[in-house]
Amino acid sequence: MAILNGELTLEQTKLLPSESDIEFYEQHGWYKSAFILPEEVINLALEGAEKFYRGERDAILKTKDGFVDWTPHNSQGLRNNEFVSLQKHELRQLALNPVLGAIAAKLTRSSEIRLLDDQLISKPPKTNTPIGWHTDRSYWATCSSDKLLTAWIPLLDCDESLGPLVVIDGSHHWGGLEHMRLFNDSNLEKLEAEFIQQGKEVVKVPMVLKKGQVSFHNCWTVHGSYANSSNQTRTAMSIHYQDRENHYRPYWDLQGKEVHMFDEQLCRKLPNGDPDFSDPLVFPVVWSASSKEQSFCSSI
Repeated sequence: MAILNGELTLEQTKLLPSESDIEFYEQHGWYKSAFILPEEVINLALEGAEKFYRGERDAILKTKDGFVDWTPHNSQGLRNNEFVSLQKHELRQLALNPVLGAIAAKLTRSSEIRLLDDQLISKPPKTNTPIGWHTDRSYWATCSSDKLLTAWIPLLDCDESLGPLVVIDGSHHWGGLEHMRLFNDSNLEKLEAEFIQQGKEVVKVPMVLKKGQVSFHNCWTVHGSYANSSNQTRTAMSIHYQDRENHYRPYWDLQGKEVHMFDEQLCRKLPNGDPDFSDPLVFPVVWSASSKEQSFCSSI
């Protein structure tokens, strides 16, 4: 599906969520798309993922410490690599897909969507690879916006046996989730019991998707995933997006320690010294009402 003059084609606009879809997202904190990504787009991303795992890079981050970056020297369980779209061309193409940006803009009622972060996550077959209940927003404490959202894109048909993303319906309305950074806590049942004891309704919704489908969830939606019990490797990209209004804000944890996120080390600074969350090299515009022209840089 080609882009004409920086605008979505008529075919692409038909893939965007309706007003009732937007209202569903606002109420439930998640949304499943129809088949929006052609097979060749997914296959190209999968090819890029395989090259990435072999150590091939098209660009090098200016710092190698402070973020999750699985290598073959690590354990053979869960593979989690961040900022892959800044390092591999094929993965960047997926992250900057304008249809994804346009859907994100519709769901958040925003006039512009920029990239914020991304992760390439792979679960080998028959491995105990759960991901703990967490909220994305709790990891992005220095972001000002509550409209941040994530597109989750499996690179193959993904049923429950592969350990897909699971969201807790309506949990973005709970509140008090600022410190739920439990991505690596594999005891999902324990936290579920705590939620129930607190009087919260725990309705788990697995994002069972066919190849080419995408799910989106709000930055405050509690989510995680279970182990991959299948005979296939489950590889997926989580692409995190920000709206036009998002900017840096200082933030302190409960102990009074100032909190930072790794993204701040990659981007340029504003005149007052704050990180610029609109830096086009690190946080490029994916979709806007005016233009979507972006280029791939050779070194970040």
